[in-house]
Amino acid sequence: MDLSAIGIEYGSYLLVGAIFVLLLTGQPLAWVTGLVALIFTFGWFGPMALPLVTSRIFGFITEYSLIAIPMFILMAALLDRSGIAKSLFNGMRILAGRLPGGVAVQTLIVAILMAAMSGVIGGEIVLLGILALPQMLRLGYDRKLSIGVVCAGGSLGTMMPPSIVLIIYGLVANTSIADLFIAAIAPALLLLGFYVAYVLFLCWRNPQLGPPMSREEAAEESVFSALRALAAPLFIVFVVLGSIYGGIASITEAAAMGVSAVLIIAILRRELTFKMLQDSLVHTLETCGMIIWIGIAAAVLVGVYNLMGGNRFVAQTILGIDAAPVVIIMVMMLILLVLGMFLDWIGIALLTLPIFVPIVVQLGYDPIWFGILFAVNMQVSYLTPPFGPAAFYLKSVAPKEITLKHIYMALLPFIALQMIVLATILFFPPIATWPV
Repeated sequence: MDLSAIGIEYGSYLLVGAIFVLLLTGQPLAWVTGLVALIFTFGWFGPMALPLVTSRIFGFITEYSLIAIPMFILMAALLDRSGIAKSLFNGMRILAGRLPGGVAVQTLIVAILMAAMSGVIGGEIVLLGILALPQMLRLGYDRKLSIGVVCAGGSLGTMMPPSIVLIIYGLVANTSIADLFIAAIAPALLLLGFYVAYVLFLCWRNPQLGPPMSREEAAEESVFSALRALAAPLFIVFVVLGSIYGGIASITEAAAMGVSAVLIIAILRRELTFKMLQDSLVHTLETCGMIIWIGIAAAVLVGVYNLMGGNRFVAQTILGIDAAPVVIIMVMMLILLVLGMFLDWIGIALLTLPIFVPIVVQLGYDPIWFGILFAVNMQVSYLTPPFGPAAFYLKSVAPKEITLKHIYMALLPFIALQMIVLATILFFPPIATWPV
């Protein structure tokens, strides 16, 4: 069958429709995307088009910056399995637990410090679900507030450097990952500030939503022991981000330095075991395998679609909207929000960014700024149902009486806060672009 006979417009509709129909069968995104890519490669260009597929695969897997991804995932896996994160949480509890809502605030601060150590999201939510959620529930915190803080705080890894989301964006958009990291710090702290302000406001109005620690518990530990517990995590953050911003190392080299720092600290704390290292490596292989397969399939699909003329078709369609450029960016954000309800962020990035970023540049906007918008958007996708992976990560470790409905209802105020930050960065670009 010669698919080229239907033209690029109907070919685009058929391609998108085929992906969503096949996803309904429950097959992984990588297999669905790869199958559709092969069908359109041979159906549109004929059986001699195999080199199109192999060249796209080779170009993707030989990208040097991809090495940073397994390094950061390994660092996150080691942190999850060591006592470093637990010490960080306990240290912050001593410092913040005396305030109404203090344990929730410290959970958010711990979350962003963990994000700055690893840039990986799923494990962070699980870890906070194990450490922070039972602690807040035991202290009498409101269940909805506790759930929302864990999921929203655990998702800060999409924005806080060294975010894997920003690394993928930089690779796909061919922009400086270091510049993306610098640009993301202020928006990430802005989002954290919104979360903290919301928690403190609720607990100021009604202290029963987040009662402080008792005097007996507060007296059990000293401030010195808290600061000592923070030393190792802050050292890891300094090694990773300090080496990047200080010009000492590239992103890839900084990732390797971060793994080395975690290993050294685990050895000094006598926590490094063969089982811990083996589990961390297996987790890294499994996660990287998923990312690489999705990346290969998406690279082939996007490459073939562009050769079909799809990038020109989409660009003409979007640029043909009779509206201000900012409205076109808003349309893109809406498309990403809708896709985020059904697809994993990796698939969204690899499928949409090769088409969206050239349009953004053509409109005269900074791709670094758009990258920050994309990262915030993907953070929203982590919370929004029905896909909302943050809810499923937390459900896997939450008490049995907490259902997915409870989790999704608790996330609504935090989704609203994320949308406010997204709109703020959209209409005030210097928030992201001033340091670059």
